[in-house]
Amino acid sequence: MKRTVNLTAEGKADLEKELADLIAQRPAIAERLATARAFGDLSENQEYSDARAEQKTVENRIAEIEETLKNAVIIKAKKSDKVIVGSEVTIVMGGKDQTYTIVGPVEADPLEGKISHESPLGKELLGRKAGEEFDFNGKKVKIKAV
Repeated sequence: MKRTVNLTAEGKADLEKELADLIAQRPAIAERLATARAFGDLSENQEYSDARAEQKTVENRIAEIEETLKNAVIIKAKKSDKVIVGSEVTIVMGGKDQTYTIVGPVEADPLEGKISHESPLGKELLGRKAGEEFDFNGKKVKIKAV
């Protein structure tokens, strides 16, 4: 079954850039492997082992990004008075203003102000309007703006 992945246009562009950067690393890794192979016995060759591990990591990430992009559905930020995927929401929690963009789980990064619609807070926010209040983990939360 095909699994769709919700991405913003910005998130898709970030993944495409990361993919291009990883693909650009392939020749350097191949060069490291060739150089390490020339050192001889591969069973005791740490440089070769390190280069193979890096190659595996890069190739796995490339495959992961390609699969994500293949199944991507771009979130179109619609103008809505309710919180939906793609909305930017400002809340007051614990006396502090916090602004989040509601995104899919692939591009969620709370430190960057991006929370997944599948996260506990994201689930609580979906469908709510500015001015609404609710309790979240024992704290009073008020939605200031959508």
